[in-house]
Amino acid sequence: MPTSLMLPIDELVRYRRHFHAHPELSYQEFETAAYIERELRAGGIDELRTGIAKTGILATLRGGRSGPTTLLRADMDALPISELNDVPYRSTRQGVMHACGHDGHMAILLASARALAARRSEIAGTLVFCFQPAEEGPAGAKAMVQEGALEDPHVDRVFALHLFSGLDVGRIGIRDGAFFASSDRFILRLRGKGGHGGMPERSVDPIVAAAHLVTIFQSLVSREIAPKDPVVLSIGKIESGTTYNVIPDSVEMLGTVRALDAAVRSAMPERIERMVQGFCAAMRMEFEFEYLWGYPPTVNDAVTNDIVRAVARQVVGAGQADDPHDIVMWSEDMAYMLEERPGSYFIVGTRGPQLGALPQHSAHYDIDEAALAIGFGMMTGIALHG
Repeated sequence: MPTSLMLPIDELVRYRRHFHAHPELSYQEFETAAYIERELRAGGIDELRTGIAKTGILATLRGGRSGPTTLLRADMDALPISELNDVPYRSTRQGVMHACGHDGHMAILLASARALAARRSEIAGTLVFCFQPAEEGPAGAKAMVQEGALEDPHVDRVFALHLFSGLDVGRIGIRDGAFFASSDRFILRLRGKGGHGGMPERSVDPIVAAAHLVTIFQSLVSREIAPKDPVVLSIGKIESGTTYNVIPDSVEMLGTVRALDAAVRSAMPERIERMVQGFCAAMRMEFEFEYLWGYPPTVNDAVTNDIVRAVARQVVGAGQADDPHDIVMWSEDMAYMLEERPGSYFIVGTRGPQLGALPQHSAHYDIDEAALAIGFGMMTGIALHG
């Protein structure tokens, strides 16, 4: 950990617990943003751009020496989940919860910004602290890029971390190239001919067709995609029918497609629609197919990752980084910033002896708060690396 910076562990925990108790959904982070702005100004950072992509904040800190402009990012939004933890800092808002670590991300970046402001003479270059809305689906990072987050000042490189319950506290996950997957989705509507459940021969049953397609899609993944190119195709929702003895007219299926390779990703809509078209012709079924592009893969720059490796050796010690960490098939809108600038997205373990591995997006999600110190060390170390 950088010796020039004192570890504000009480401040880190206080910030994290405040954010956890007061979660806000995507693009509704008004109170969160106001709190962050007050704390930044109180910490001596007053070069602020607020209201970026509705609730986002960009705080600029100009160092005492020349160097690159580095953006450090934290996401602010919570999830529509009712918390089931019995802790003093549990969510005060029914149906809304920080269940993915964003409360910790904000605490780490806010404490880092304040600590670095007190040591600005040691900073080579300019730091931009980016507090971003709407990571959980609406692509707040993309909106911030579109509204100039990487300009004025012109950003040279970008960094972000994610707290991860699948990794022990004290470990850092690093990977060059594609780390997190893309995330696209589709809507498939099958139209058959409804009728009596006891006389299926007089109907064209869309539920049977949907059941076949769930398994047929997996042959697409296993027989059309090379094993070296990970792809996930999952059906998350099937909706149809009204009662037990009526074959309905139609079925609606919702699915997600995830990939790491850009070429594989771009080919998936045609492959899915081709398979559906042939199958529906055989089943006397009509269909509508809608493909919705989402987050691209999160692709790290190897040279920028070397900075993360160097800082990790200082913060957690040699041999404590999972490098390369396994690919992760969830997605992240940090990908949009990494498409525009070289950068690094890495993970910080939160699994401790008390909590174990509580899944992200779980109503029981919590972290070992010792991970906050690791995140603080990483962010401030990157900022001071030059």
